[in-house]
Amino acid sequence: MTEMRIIAEPGVPQVILVREFKAPRELLFRAYTEPELVQRWLGPRNLELVVNQLDPRHGGRWRWTQYDQDGKGYVFHGLYHGTPSPERIVQTYEFDQAPGTVYLNLITFEETGGVTTLTQNTVFFAVEDRDLYVDGGMEHGLRTSMRRLDDLVTQLAEEAQP
Repeated sequence: MTEMRIIAEPGVPQVILVREFKAPRELLFRAYTEPELVQRWLGPRNLELVVNQLDPRHGGRWRWTQYDQDGKGYVFHGLYHGTPSPERIVQTYEFDQAPGTVYLNLITFEETGGVTTLTQNTVFFAVEDRDLYVDGGMEHGLRTSMRRLDDLVTQLAEEAQP
């Protein structure tokens, strides 16, 4: 589909990601909320992802660990706000190596004619937090994850065809 767009304006504590997928939004929603699917697309290929917890409901928690080749773990966690649906997911996000730096993700899935536009709006409390996120390899991780997500939902869509 289309290449991913990242909007990260200097001085604004926000990063917006936009990407289209040739798949129904229900498949994208499943990919975000089913542990066995999350493990197949989230993060760089050189890291192993273990979904420790994924409870997609209002007040539910999510937690995963990415392991590098040396076995070092990187833990991410957060809470869901509101009931996740194929239209949108609202969640907080925190990296254990930066405790107290919490940001809010609003992920929307908008489908038109079999094409779903995924928009992820990530809001930070401070520009400095956003800058650390951007400077910490965010773009590479997002691009890799979105390519992997595209491969996954394409496969799921093909499997669903009669």
